[in-house]
Amino acid sequence: MTELTSLTIAEARDKLKAKAFSALELTEAYIAAIDDANEKINAYVAVTPEKAREMAKASDARIAAGKAGALEGIPVGVKDLFATEGVHTQACSHVLDGFKPRYESTVTQNLWNDGAVMLGKLNMDEFAMGSSNETSYYGNVINPWRETGSDRALVPGGSSGGSAAAVAAHLCAGATATDTGGSIRQPAAFTGTVGIKPTYGRCSRWGIVSYASSLDQAGPIARDVRDAAILLKSMASVDAKDTTSVDLPVPDYEAAIGQSLKGLKIGIPREYRVEGMPEEIEKMWNQGIAWLKAAGAEIVDISLPHTKYALPAYYIVAPAEASSNLARYDGVRYGLRVDGKDIADMYEKTRAAGFGMEVKRRILIGTYVLSAGYYDAYYLKAQKVRTLIKRDFENVFHDGVDAVLAPITPSSAFAIGDEELAADPVKMYLQDVFTITVNMAGLPGLSVPAGLDSKGLPLGLQLIGKPFEEETLFKTAYAIEQAAGKFTPAKWW
Repeated sequence: MTELTSLTIAEARDKLKAKAFSALELTEAYIAAIDDANEKINAYVAVTPEKAREMAKASDARIAAGKAGALEGIPVGVKDLFATEGVHTQACSHVLDGFKPRYESTVTQNLWNDGAVMLGKLNMDEFAMGSSNETSYYGNVINPWRETGSDRALVPGGSSGGSAAAVAAHLCAGATATDTGGSIRQPAAFTGTVGIKPTYGRCSRWGIVSYASSLDQAGPIARDVRDAAILLKSMASVDAKDTTSVDLPVPDYEAAIGQSLKGLKIGIPREYRVEGMPEEIEKMWNQGIAWLKAAGAEIVDISLPHTKYALPAYYIVAPAEASSNLARYDGVRYGLRVDGKDIADMYEKTRAAGFGMEVKRRILIGTYVLSAGYYDAYYLKAQKVRTLIKRDFENVFHDGVDAVLAPITPSSAFAIGDEELAADPVKMYLQDVFTITVNMAGLPGLSVPAGLDSKGLPLGLQLIGKPFEEETLFKTAYAIEQAAGKFTPAKWW
């Protein structure tokens, strides 16, 4: 990690303004870091050095002319789910082989409009389906963190594993990510980074490859709370091309950093104290409570009674929407095509060869729960449960609670190819047990590093907020960050 790549976005922004170095120098430092590390970490599936240099030179010209944007000259990585014009966009799936869109996603366009520089496309679970980044067609990402005294490869979490690993290993200043059931917050927790899933509708979904349209939401992964606030300010917007995006002004999230927590009421949900929760997670949660209390917040116990139904309901709703969204990949107009004796045979062969095992599993589940005899019994019932989960949170917020503090993951990062998890997909799905309620209710959720476990691996705490009150999460997370400190992996790559 060079001196330049170790700067946060806020630090780099200030030094670029002061002309301490150029945007091109900063970009070259990141390109060199990617060249050195990517073979070992596998965070990037496509690197765009020429495009990055071109964008950095344009940034330098704007800085010189006094026309710098909010992210002028800041090099970022883009999850392979976001359409980037003329650049590899394949959701890390074989079925989208060779696809380079002729359009730009709204979120990435917002970043480029603010002067950010694109370094390349980041690895992820295929179609964002996974909690460990082991379902990618391009192979798994390696977590930059290692257990103390061990060189065993660990997962970075999923589906935004490439984004989280690249940020933790200083292979980009920040990254775009998406969260359908925990795919920003869980990898952030596993890599000692900060990730926020904003309120559903805060960021446009236009130009993002769909997994489950009523749950998907874009957000940033960054090195600290301030950087996450800076990135979200640029990413968020209303968009006429996405009718689910919300026409509300985007606040200056960075202004919330450092505000007092006095008078803030933080809820502690008893249902998140699940059976068999590791002692270290419980201890860290209690430590987080103590920090917030010391910062002036009031702590109250709360109940979210329908939490226990969230996981089964989620694994009906998300696959159902996925089976519908993924029907478009048929080998006719773009991506992979496997020839067959007729068009139906070509469809079947293309989809069989193009989708990985986990994607096929979820398409099958989704098609089953939507089928004529089972729609009412499964899909309709899951949607009713979803309404009850949302109501639980509404009741808590109505009673004066400003935010909820909970764990994010049932453990720290586990080994790649973990036999127990590989043999039982349900055990892998349980990785999402603390995160999916937030997506089901459409609420904002933030992951902030809170400490290291006995193996020397990072653990995160989750803050859940009221709709469109991300500022509360940023100021609360900042208090935790100030108490816990920041965490960087020891360099081995």
